[in-house]
Amino acid sequence: MKVLAITQARYGSTRLPAKILKEVNGQTLLEIHLRRILQAKNVDKLKIATTDEEGSKFIVEVANKVGVEYFKGSVDDVLSRFYGTAAPEKPDYVVRLTSDCPLIDPSIIDKVIDYAVNHDYDYVRTDAASFPDGLDTEVMKFSALEKAYVEANMKSEREHVTPYIWKNGTADGGSIFKSYKLKNEAGEYNANDYRITIDEPEDFEVIKRLIEALGIDKSWKEYIDFLVAHKEIYEINSRFSYNEGYDKSIRNDNTIKK
Repeated sequence: MKVLAITQARYGSTRLPAKILKEVNGQTLLEIHLRRILQAKNVDKLKIATTDEEGSKFIVEVANKVGVEYFKGSVDDVLSRFYGTAAPEKPDYVVRLTSDCPLIDPSIIDKVIDYAVNHDYDYVRTDAASFPDGLDTEVMKFSALEKAYVEANMKSEREHVTPYIWKNGTADGGSIFKSYKLKNEAGEYNANDYRITIDEPEDFEVIKRLIEALGIDKSWKEYIDFLVAHKEIYEINSRFSYNEGYDKSIRNDNTIKK
């Protein structure tokens, strides 16, 4: 069985340009993100799905430094780019990650993979209602990704890779896909109130403070516990909501021809 992890990384960003190339203690956030993924025990290979934008050369430099392969594809049809990254590898399962999560946790990646494989799900993702924003992990069978690539025809379904899958999924498999949301059962607090992603300048300030205080190799819970103990840091980016990018796509959605 082959498990391929793919992280989406692009240079352009409306709210925070070149955000993943910002540095803390001499390392870019992208490098930190990649090195944390590589600690996952269940991942056989990691690739970057990037774009043809001019700035992608900087992403390629980081990829080469870390020793990770990359694929360049469409800026707007992210599903096509993601599929193009996966297809040559012929994996059994694909892990979808995004580079705006520099402190992604390898133990969560492993847990989601285990759950998908052991329960024969087409698709499993972390439950956004119980995990902090910045730990988003999705695992799907390659066959599910391929079906989405062929059949998805809404703009939002092609800009965000997996909406076609999770919109057509049920836990009992009574729909097109058998899918599941994996909940965080270890939390002592409402974890989804906390944000360790990077979309806004304030997010970078929080990530920077966390890394300067704790380093880059702690578990997600240690980072969140630090925010719990330091409300003045938590409050820096607490006003932003989860998944604003997808919400924007829905507002501007329409059927497209591939």
